[in-house]
Amino acid sequence: MKRASFKLQPVLELRRTQERTAALAAAQAANTAADADRQATEREIALAAAVLPPSLTSGEFVATMTLFRLAADDASAARSLATASAEQAELVRSQWTAAAQRTKGLERLRERHQGAMDAAEAAAEERAVDDLVTGRAGRTDSDSDSDEIEGVASWTE
Repeated sequence: MKRASFKLQPVLELRRTQERTAALAAAQAANTAADADRQATEREIALAAAVLPPSLTSGEFVATMTLFRLAADDASAARSLATASAEQAELVRSQWTAAAQRTKGLERLRERHQGAMDAAEAAAEERAVDDLVTGRAGRTDSDSDSDEIEGVASWTE
């Protein structure tokens, strides 16, 4: 008996491809977020470690404070970028999760289809065996006489 193919197999393959693509995008977004967080942390540590020299002229003091202010702005911007990257990574991860759920739904349909095909094959095989057994018992009495060997009846009688 020819086994019926799963009609949605091309869609399942497409969904698997979409899931793999989403997984790669999620990994890349997570790496980008981790890099942004690392850079922001490095800038914050560098800013915290900066010290004001003890003897400065008024012009040097203003220039140093302006430099500290710019460094603080850079650190703040780096932290904002890290936060935005983390949010983007979470969004991409949720898209990956949705793609995985769509794939899983089709895989369950495929498993049900295979189960139904297995059950149909088993039922067809059982019917074939039943037909063989009942076909022999359904013969006429004159046919069954020829099956007897030295007065012994057939096992199906």
